[in-house]
Formats: sequence, structure tokens, C-alpha cells
Amino acid sequence: MREDRETAKPAILFLCLGNICRSPLAEGAARAAFAAAGIDATLDSAGTGDWHVGRPPDRRAQAEARRRGTDISALRARQLSAADFYRFDLILAADESNLRDALAIRPADATADLRLMLDLIPGRGGEGVVDPYYGKDDGFAATWADVSAVAAALVAEFSSNG
Repeated sequence: MREDRETAKPAILFLCLGNICRSPLAEGAARAAFAAAGIDATLDSAGTGDWHVGRPPDRRAQAEARRRGTDISALRARQLSAADFYRFDLILAADESNLRDALAIRPADATADLRLMLDLIPGRGGEGVVDPYYGKDDGFAATWADVSAVAAALVAEFSSNG
């Protein structure tokens, strides 16, 4: 854990493969949920791969977020780094593959807790958020539903801790 964790705002990183679909949607959903709850938090997203570094979220992800009243167009893809394991309290991976990739670069003395996103949802532990990238546009609505549930669970957790 970060040394200042007890007094600092929560720091959460959402992780997927390329940081253009699931993790920016999760970041957007969390930003909206935390703002609505009046909770100050450091929220970010990253990918395990470097294919899209510097690019905005997929246009379909942006459209889905906009439909839900959230603008993620200013987000830019970045790759997970070893430093992230010290900068964040919690790193939430979209699926088992992302979790394995993160574990492979996680420093031995890392302070961040690393889990799957859906582990926060009762009855969904061990499941992955489906990657909508290669599917039809309606897959982004299902992804939004999952990441919104995760955001709500995080808000509930940090509301009870405050």
C-alpha cells in the first residue's frame, strides 16, 4: 500500500489489453460514479499492450459512454508500468489474461492490490469483462453494464470507509 493510504484519496487503475475499450469505459464509469457520490479519488486506466499508446478510446466506446452521459474522449491509451504498482492502491484487470500479464511485471515489493474487476460483484468473481472490440456495437453496452456495476461497488466500498 502507498504510505499515505490512510489519509489520501483512493487511487484505482483499470486495466485491459489495449486501453481503448474496457478500461477507459471503466475509468469513465468510475469517474461519474465517484463524482456523483462526492468522493475524491485518483482514477486512471492502462493497457497491458502498447499497440494504441497515445490514442483515444475506440469510437464505439466513446459513443457508449456518451449515451450514458460520460465523456471519455480526452482519455489517451497508455501501457501499464511497474511504477503503477506503487502509484495505485488497487489495480483492477478486465480479465484473467490481463491479470496474468500484470502479475508478470508486478514488482516483488509492489504495494497495489491486484484483482479482477468483476471480483467486486457478488456472484461474478473470477469472471472477465467481455472484450467488445471485435464484436458488434451492442457489445459496448454490455461492457458498460459490467464496468458501471464495478464503479458502483467501488463507490459503496469507499463510501463505507469514509
